[in-house]
Amino acid sequence: MIRLRPEHEATYRRLHADVWPDVLAQIARSNIRNYTIFLRDGILFSYYEYVGTDLDADLAAMATDPRTREWWALTDPCQQPVETAAEGEWWAPTEEVFHTD
Repeated sequence: MIRLRPEHEATYRRLHADVWPDVLAQIARSNIRNYTIFLRDGILFSYYEYVGTDLDADLAAMATDPRTREWWALTDPCQQPVETAAEGEWWAPTEEVFHTD
C-alpha cells in the first residue's frame, strides 16, 4: 500500500486508464499476473499474482527496464509512502489476515 497525493489523483487515474504497452509487457515478463490497484480514502492497495520462481530477480529486471523507469518517473511523484513504511520502503507490504479459495 501507498498513499496517493490528492493533488495528483486525476493524473494517476489518467495514466492508469491507458498504461503503456511496453510497461504491460514488462509486467508480464516479470511473471506478474492479475495485477490490480485499488484506491480508497487516499490509499492505493496493489494486488498481483506471481507465477515465476524468483520474485526478487523478476522485480529487479522490472526496475532496470528503461520504459518502466520512464513510467515510474510519472507515477512516483503521485505517491507518498505511508507513515509506517520502513526506511527506504516505497510501497509498504500488508499482512494477510484472511484468505480462502
